[in-house]
Amino acid sequence: MVPIQDLQPRSGSVLIASPESVSVKRQAIEQTMERLPHGARRLAVQLRTPIKESLLWDVLTDYDKLSEFIPNLASSTVLERTGNRVWLNQVGSQQLLGLRFSAQVQLELVEYRAEGKLQFHLLKGDFRRFEGSWIMRELAEGTSTSLLYELTVQGCIGMPVALIEQRLRDDLTANLLAVEMEGLRRQSLV
Repeated sequence: MVPIQDLQPRSGSVLIASPESVSVKRQAIEQTMERLPHGARRLAVQLRTPIKESLLWDVLTDYDKLSEFIPNLASSTVLERTGNRVWLNQVGSQQLLGLRFSAQVQLELVEYRAEGKLQFHLLKGDFRRFEGSWIMRELAEGTSTSLLYELTVQGCIGMPVALIEQRLRDDLTANLLAVEMEGLRRQSLV
């Protein structure tokens, strides 16, 4: 995984400006992608947001409601919770080349509240590998928070990696923006 302080755009990385519909002053979203052996990909996406780390934590740990605001996440269900460990079942669904693509994963997630980190890995599902973390850190100036999403993914045999690669890039960016927008919505309710 890429440590948050080391996340820098590398060759092949993409800097994506925030959409005009978002009325939040923020730096560009930083995104890196690394090609690993056997068709695996490691992606990291980061943004700075004015939302407090504690509110981002509340948004990301509201597991049963994630599918209400994260694009292409059809369902997210807590199967079990024990201490700081959570077992989730999630189903993603989207159109790809005119076909409906759906993928299911069962994840074990470990919450490290003091560190602002949610770490997850695949127990079973439609991928060979699906693991990563969400990391939230309030920045030194105290007016913004860094939100980082790291994901290492490897499709099943026969899954065309090149086909899903751009989709993954787009989806991770959309996921971060969706988390930020939900945080802004909840912040306005306070």
